[in-house]
Amino acid sequence: MLRIYNTLTRQKEEFQPLEPGVVKMYVCGPTVYADAHVGHAMSALVFDIVRRYLIYKGYDVRFVMNFTDVDDKIIQRARQSGIDPFALAEHYIQQFQEQLRALNVLPATVHPRATQTIPQIQQMIQGLIEKGYAYAPGNGDVYYRVTRKPDYGKLSGRKLEEMQAGARIEVGEQKEHPMDFALWKAARPGEPAWDSPWGKGRPGWHIECSAMNLAYLGEQIDIHGGGNDLIFPHHENEIAQSEAYTGKPFVRYWMHNGMLQLGGEKMSKSLGNLVTIEEFLKEHEGDVMRMLVLNSNYRAPLSFTPEAIEAAEKGLERLRSALRPAAPAAAGVAAEVAEALKNQAEATRQAFEQAMDDDFNTAAALAALFELVRAINTARDQGATQEQLQPAQEMLLRLAGVLGLRLEKKKEAPDVVPFVELLIEVRNELRKQKLWALSDLIRDRLKALGILLEDTREGTTWRWE
Repeated sequence: MLRIYNTLTRQKEEFQPLEPGVVKMYVCGPTVYADAHVGHAMSALVFDIVRRYLIYKGYDVRFVMNFTDVDDKIIQRARQSGIDPFALAEHYIQQFQEQLRALNVLPATVHPRATQTIPQIQQMIQGLIEKGYAYAPGNGDVYYRVTRKPDYGKLSGRKLEEMQAGARIEVGEQKEHPMDFALWKAARPGEPAWDSPWGKGRPGWHIECSAMNLAYLGEQIDIHGGGNDLIFPHHENEIAQSEAYTGKPFVRYWMHNGMLQLGGEKMSKSLGNLVTIEEFLKEHEGDVMRMLVLNSNYRAPLSFTPEAIEAAEKGLERLRSALRPAAPAAAGVAAEVAEALKNQAEATRQAFEQAMDDDFNTAAALAALFELVRAINTARDQGATQEQLQPAQEMLLRLAGVLGLRLEKKKEAPDVVPFVELLIEVRNELRKQKLWALSDLIRDRLKALGILLEDTREGTTWRWE
């Protein structure tokens, strides 16, 4: 039975969706004002893996990831760049979606945008005002009244009195309480604005996600995800708004991924220690980033170092090594050896599911896959035929696919294979004649081209490095 760590209750809980067989899942997407960095990739990959495993378990997953496409940061960056804020947001949305494809992240069921949900946002704000949870002081702003919700702070574990101690009301704000937050912001000159019952303006950040959740998934959802930097205030405020508006519990399971760290510090635009997704993908395959995420606990900080990247690359190559075909001259292994390989494939599936059922323990799931890799490679070295290897290789591909790993080999030009095989034949003849220097020259030149030769008892095989 799948168990998920719930940030709200601070414990692992048995997963029971609201509707049998269906999972409603919402993940906070980026505010699109600059190049997305590998921290954004980490979060996207974490919840893509969660989604893929839920699909593997047989659930119909309705997955929503939003884009915040109107925001102070977008407006400021657009002003600095001298371009329209909507054009700026659109550019970064398209760029991020291309990067998600390169990372093999499944497309969302819906990618809503704040600017496309204005009517729903205004309807929700009006409902909160009517219920006494929000107020319009008359200057065009609308605020949420935090004192009206007795359990405000339940997700983050903060008490209102403690939060108030460090809060203040800024100049121009007309709040009743320092922790009240904006649902609607009065228009400022030169900024995007929409007509509303409270005057021209635009939505506050927190109300956007509540309204998009309601519009696309309904009043209650199963899983809400995001980085743990969103627990407060964003997700805390989402709970306050949504539950005040509907009168129902908002989310069953709150999931939060840890932050990606570079040199021991959280990676963020404000610290200026960013590695963009584009920069990473210029140097590495998308599967390398996924292996980085899989190697760690999703709730823990992820260390982004050259050593971690190298380990991810080696792990990926190790997985791929098990997909090499049997040697052409393979005579086969004994029936009991072939049966043991089949049994290992089934044991791997069970160990994989047991790990993933324990709050998506991907590191343990990978360890199970590496056990299968070892068994496959051992059987090949012992002379297993392709027919004997095939079931275990198919299991490896299937389970790796659940994690979103493609394990694709580098594409070969149509005329490469016969030339490589010819060179192997020539090298074998040179070895028979003990012309070791020439034999080694062929091996080394092929290696420089990214082709590795491996000499086994069954003959010489080759693969892309």
